[in-house]
Amino acid sequence: MNSNNGYTVHARSKKRSFFYRAKGDSPFKRILIHLVLVLACVIAIYPVLRILSVSLRPGDRLLSTSLAIIPQDASLGNYREVLFDKNFFLWLWNSLIITITTAVIGVILASTSAYAFSRWRFPGRGPGLVFLLTTQMIPAAMLMIPIYILAARLHLINTYKGLIFAYSVSSIPFSIWILKGYYDTIPVELDEAAMIDGVSKLASFYRIILPLSTPAMAIVFLFNFMTAWNDFLLARIMLQRETMYTWTLGLQSLQGQFQTEWGAYSAASILIAIPVMALFLFSSKWLISGLTLGSVKG
Repeated sequence: MNSNNGYTVHARSKKRSFFYRAKGDSPFKRILIHLVLVLACVIAIYPVLRILSVSLRPGDRLLSTSLAIIPQDASLGNYREVLFDKNFFLWLWNSLIITITTAVIGVILASTSAYAFSRWRFPGRGPGLVFLLTTQMIPAAMLMIPIYILAARLHLINTYKGLIFAYSVSSIPFSIWILKGYYDTIPVELDEAAMIDGVSKLASFYRIILPLSTPAMAIVFLFNFMTAWNDFLLARIMLQRETMYTWTLGLQSLQGQFQTEWGAYSAASILIAIPVMALFLFSSKWLISGLTLGSVKG
């Protein structure tokens, strides 16, 4: 009798430990977390796999009764058409010039401006920060007309400079806030120690602050890069010559009034994702620490 009671108590304790533990996650919780993560991955990856499937189909077949990711009559003809019969490399080149230049200018202007807001106390500092924040609350569509009028008066339509200027205006204010929050976590004593050693404020910024803020710089660079890389509306009104098309305008040109080249459209979408994936993989070591920047002060 005692033996049976002991076995029952042990079974209940084991069952309870599967669902609940005082310290650490229980096996049931870990299994549930992994199931949710797997489901989220499937939901995120499945649309990309369907685009890959369409890109491998001969012709412009968008719909199919088959659920196979790789069709039986798979072909690379759509990729050959995009690479050799379309202006894909020109679209990619235009996009890279605009986005990389926008990202570099954004990092330079935001890093210096954020350092001034973080370290110096001057009249208008508080209202200036509030003004930068309020500019991010304005819908992007409302900025289209004033940006176009300003670019037209400065003769910047159909130029790289005009689009780079427009992207920088929309992305730099938020970048300043990101870097300002990170600079606030760097002790001011480092600047003071450098000045005691005879280093100027500018030299202290470049030699001490910038190397310590690499994760924040990576976040700002990617934010500015993706702002310019994914834009369609602003590029559509600023660029009117086909030789200036970015990849978003290039893909839109594959869509006709009565027919859309779905195979080429999907193949170009897959190819366009490669540079962004490479950039994120290269900068992943800075992103991990940069995503939590400013969460702990001091």
